[in-house]
Amino acid sequence: VQLQASGGGLVQAGGSLRLSCAASGRTSSNRAMGWFRHAPGKEREFVSSITYSSSSTRYADSVQGRFTISRDNAKNTVYLQMNSLKPEDTAVYYCAADRSLYRGYLDARQSEYAYWGQGTLVTVSS
Repeated sequence: VQLQASGGGLVQAGGSLRLSCAASGRTSSNRAMGWFRHAPGKEREFVSSITYSSSSTRYADSVQGRFTISRDNAKNTVYLQMNSLKPEDTAVYYCAADRSLYRGYLDARQSEYAYWGQGTLVTVSS
């Protein structure tokens, strides 16, 4: 599975961005997908995840209510809609694919994601 993240950029506080993650590989649509972020001086952290069937989603407390994850398996693409952005959302955002197939629950642990994209930078100015 190969992943390509895009959609990052510079936005003012309160603005919106939509990140996309294009996946290749015949099993990509059968895996849960997640978004993580790595801010300067901090460890990489979980942001959001979605099951392979879109039946469940999970969010970090810091983005709950502002970010929405979705996927289009026909296009092998996962999205992260980010609204009401704050300067503390500034980070490199990575998409990742679950190491397991058909997982029915969502795991926020980075160790459960075996495939990672290259990251896309989101900068939120105050």
